[in-house]
Amino acid sequence: MPSTEGPHGTGKRARRPDLRAARAALPEPVRKLIDDYERHLSLERGLSAHTVRAYLGDVVSLLGFVDGNGGRFADLDIATLRGWLARQREEGASRTTLARRAAAARTFTAWAHRGGALATDPGGRLVAPRAHRKLPGVLRAEQAGEVMRSSAAGAEQRDPVALRDSAIVELLYATGVRVSELCGLDVGDVDFSRRVVLVMGKGGKERVVPFGVPAEAALRAWLDDGRGKLAVESKGVEAEGRVEAALFLGARGGRLDPRAARRVVHDAVGSVPGASDMGPHGLRHSAATHLLEGGADLRSVQELLGHATLATTQLYTHVTVDRLKAIHDRAHPRAR
Repeated sequence: MPSTEGPHGTGKRARRPDLRAARAALPEPVRKLIDDYERHLSLERGLSAHTVRAYLGDVVSLLGFVDGNGGRFADLDIATLRGWLARQREEGASRTTLARRAAAARTFTAWAHRGGALATDPGGRLVAPRAHRKLPGVLRAEQAGEVMRSSAAGAEQRDPVALRDSAIVELLYATGVRVSELCGLDVGDVDFSRRVVLVMGKGGKERVVPFGVPAEAALRAWLDDGRGKLAVESKGVEAEGRVEAALFLGARGGRLDPRAARRVVHDAVGSVPGASDMGPHGLRHSAATHLLEGGADLRSVQELLGHATLATTQLYTHVTVDRLKAIHDRAHPRAR
């Protein structure tokens, strides 16, 4: 699969290859193997459609490389895996991309070995360059507050879409949930008596996440004055029973799409002068950072965010330490 990056990993992104066409070009037995793997990822592991597609894209790339070089999947070995990664590197793939594709290959070959499709697991010996872990961009606390105030001001006229957008940014920042988790929420997942929301996270794992008074007010306004009107304005889609449970609706009445939620956040953050452009994940980063800066412990933040390992949550400690160092460098008379 050609790299989606420029010749040095940072240039203009190339058009993503057609996964369906690349998959269809593979031999029939290999296509069947991919079908089985897709079912494993979706049904047994419960991964999201986006994650499944990412895994499959890397696997199709690997199997296309094997087929293109006249090899058989049953003979897949470590040399072939290394050759595939070397091809990615020659085409300009970054260290992060190589690390991700190596991880996808290891997961696939381990599954194939367990199922008997491979006599051995060559992926267990595959090593890729360690990905550079970039510190996530975050809003300052005062900027986050300004984003919330700006969004609330836009909802003062009680326009249904504006009420929805205000509730979206408030809930994202209050809870730090992923955009896919937000869009998957139903009205019944919100417990106003305890001010918590029941979230279905990665791998089908549920968790309960609290939210504050401002998010409660924004949610109540949306449910009381916005949601019903938007459903009516969208030609009665709700009456058909397709989205009667969805907490957030799109402009046409269906369940809110993650792309629409991203546009909402980009617009809200863009209204604040000096704020870095970001989407829902930026609000998630900001929420985690502000929790830690406010004194929350790592384990609690890990649980709130739904991280599988503490190592992922620890990334945010680097953000707070870097901020402290920057403040020290600016303010301490003997910092330099």
